[in-house]
Amino acid sequence: MVWAPEAPSTPSRPAGDEVAALSRLQVLRLLDSGPRGLVEAEAESRLLRHGENVLPGRRPVSWPRRLARSLRDPFTMVLLALGVVSALIASWGTAGVIVLLVVASCVLRSNGEYRADRSTAALRELVATTATVRRRASEDAEPWEREIPVDQLVPGDVVKLGPGDLVPADVRLLRARGLTVHQAPLTGESAPVPKRALDLPEGDDHLCRQGSSVVSGSALAVVAATGADTMLAGSSAAPARRPSAFDRSVNGISWTLVRLMVIIPPVALVAGAVLRGRGLEALPFAVAVAVGLTPEMLPVVVTTALARGSALLARSGVIVKRLAALHDVGAIDVLCMDKTGTLTRDRPVLRDSIGPDGGPDPEVLRWAAINSFWTLHLADPPVPDSLDEAILLGAPDQGDVEGVDASPFDPVSRISCALVRDGEAHRVVVKGAVEPVLERCTLSPPDRLRAARLADRLAEEGLRVLAVATADRPADRPAVHRLGEERGLRFAGFVTLADEPSPEAPGALAALSRRGITPKVLTGDHPATAARTCRDLGLSVGAVVNAGELADLSDAELAEAVGRATVVARCTPEQKARVVRALRARGHTVGFLGDGVNDLAAMRAADVGICPRGAVDVTREAADVVLAAKDLAAVDHAVVAGRRSTGNIVTYLRIALSSNLGNVIAMLAAGLALPFLPMLPVQVLVQNLCFDAAQLALAFDRAGPDVLRRPLRLRPRALLGFVAGFGALNAVADLVTFAVLTWVLGVEGAPAFHTGWFIENMLTQAVIMLLLRPISGVSRPLGLATGALAAVGLLLPLSPLADAFGLVALPATSYLWLLAVVVLYGGTLLVITRRRFRDRGRRTP
Repeated sequence: MVWAPEAPSTPSRPAGDEVAALSRLQVLRLLDSGPRGLVEAEAESRLLRHGENVLPGRRPVSWPRRLARSLRDPFTMVLLALGVVSALIASWGTAGVIVLLVVASCVLRSNGEYRADRSTAALRELVATTATVRRRASEDAEPWEREIPVDQLVPGDVVKLGPGDLVPADVRLLRARGLTVHQAPLTGESAPVPKRALDLPEGDDHLCRQGSSVVSGSALAVVAATGADTMLAGSSAAPARRPSAFDRSVNGISWTLVRLMVIIPPVALVAGAVLRGRGLEALPFAVAVAVGLTPEMLPVVVTTALARGSALLARSGVIVKRLAALHDVGAIDVLCMDKTGTLTRDRPVLRDSIGPDGGPDPEVLRWAAINSFWTLHLADPPVPDSLDEAILLGAPDQGDVEGVDASPFDPVSRISCALVRDGEAHRVVVKGAVEPVLERCTLSPPDRLRAARLADRLAEEGLRVLAVATADRPADRPAVHRLGEERGLRFAGFVTLADEPSPEAPGALAALSRRGITPKVLTGDHPATAARTCRDLGLSVGAVVNAGELADLSDAELAEAVGRATVVARCTPEQKARVVRALRARGHTVGFLGDGVNDLAAMRAADVGICPRGAVDVTREAADVVLAAKDLAAVDHAVVAGRRSTGNIVTYLRIALSSNLGNVIAMLAAGLALPFLPMLPVQVLVQNLCFDAAQLALAFDRAGPDVLRRPLRLRPRALLGFVAGFGALNAVADLVTFAVLTWVLGVEGAPAFHTGWFIENMLTQAVIMLLLRPISGVSRPLGLATGALAAVGLLLPLSPLADAFGLVALPATSYLWLLAVVVLYGGTLLVITRRRFRDRGRRTP
């Protein structure tokens, strides 16, 4: 929020970032404020007018709305439509079962998402909640400083910033001393950025944005924008994510089944009327056939499998906010990430010390360590410089040198200085960026050019380069150092540092590679720096692309270039998002791991957005998966959980659709060949109820090792091809059963035929559930479910309930013949499935 004064006490908002181009005095006038801060009454008035300083967040979703949202999936809508049709023809049992399944699925899904939302809300409490503000009790009173909640800040408030503080709003600096700010969450820059309180603005050095943090120095600043008007809030208003891999796959399967369910009942009715003279009395059977084709448990199994995987991940601190995202994590074949904090520990390590001739020179490192040691001890910076700590950690003994005075690193001059006593002599030791140090050295033009080229070559190798220089100081000079007096220095050489690789990253990258996931590093850093980090971690770099070179490429050309590259450097937020979209256009399932506002666009463009719990608020809100830490090993755990859940869903779909398709083909064939219905609607309903209850165990099945080796995704076309083949095999088993019942056993009458086919269906369903799976052990739930299914098929016709379902007891020889058919079918199925899963390496649809 930025205001222009219509009246002294009632500022209004001008458009845009007008405050960025104004001097300090102009900004204070615009905001009707001053260095002494706001009067308390005026601050309260502004808070009432403009609201609290909070980012616009998602409103809690009510249970009714959450349930209604879970009904939008096309398959659930199809089931409800079938339930309505069943109710219209008074098939109340079928309608009741369908409604029960839909409610169970919606409750499970809503409960899982509610828990994820609750866990995400708890993460918001981890951020800092107070700021040091300067205010006055009245116009004439002296200002006082106190801590207040961040959400109580208003435009015009004067705040103090110090090391470790989070910037609580968008502010304009009034005064700053040695201020450096870490703004990687906003811009992706891994190194702290110096800030200056310039009166005449240059760029945005005089602005600090909400979401950044103070690394060193101190400042006094005036709040220019709060709440929804900050850059952080504006960055969160990204376009909604497109349908994910899971959404596209489930929709494809669902609409294919919809077409079949729309076609089959009319075909069954017309064929029955033409060939057998049946009228509307066959309508319940036609609806039962449509229901029989439907995998009614799909919403329940999908939700249960995903919720179970999410619950297991939650125990290790990983929150899956959108259940379908767990499938998308398992389907990832490209993982895009930043370098800082993921592949590196955001902490430099010493690499080498190099003399002016380009060769190793330990004396350079000694002088650099002297500068670092006495800068830390005498200047006493609020936060130790990470470069100084890295140099001291790898430096040799400094010798008998005593510190006299020091000036810490200055973000304006970009150097640090130490005045030391070396024996009887005093010496100035300067360390800092290459250009300002070389400017202060007494070098001939050829030597200066040679040193600059050497520094450029080291930087191109991905190293951070610091120059070191010294100068003797006359004994008659005061034993105090004044910044700006460093002239006529002797160039000593360079020290080089590199980002410290994360010790966990090599193992995690290797694990992801074994799972068929290709990493892509999208970073704002120098191409050489990113490439060197990747090589240090054992990652094959391949092509390194500068994002600036991609601007003029078409989408197809961009997709091809990015497909070959491992590193895309100098990326802006929009370029990251464009790279992700290009990868998706090539058919990849893309995950994006990020933690800053600059990652939001790419995160929303990806199939699944992943962030650590320490990410900024708006990034956590946009992410689908929140990790306990920015750790690739945690990503690997999420991938494993996603593939296990998806593997169980795929297994269920294969079994349910293959069995259902085979039964429907057999029902239609028998319905046309027999003078009576091949199975009563109540028998179809009981059979479906038993199948559905047993198939729920597939959500708890053990995933085979092949499931974890490669990206696993629901692929409708491949799935339907699988179902067509094994559905036909199941239909053959049913037709063989018809032949045995009719010609071998000589069964007469509908009740005996219904009973024989009912028993065979229950037994073959149990066999399918055990064998139409990847090679793995049988879980306890699956063993119990298949055993119960077989027991019901064998014992229900012998029970007192048989008459209620139109079943009769069969002779013992009938059971033997039916068991023989089931054993023959099971043996055939075992040979085919084991060869398929072994030879094709489990190519899962």
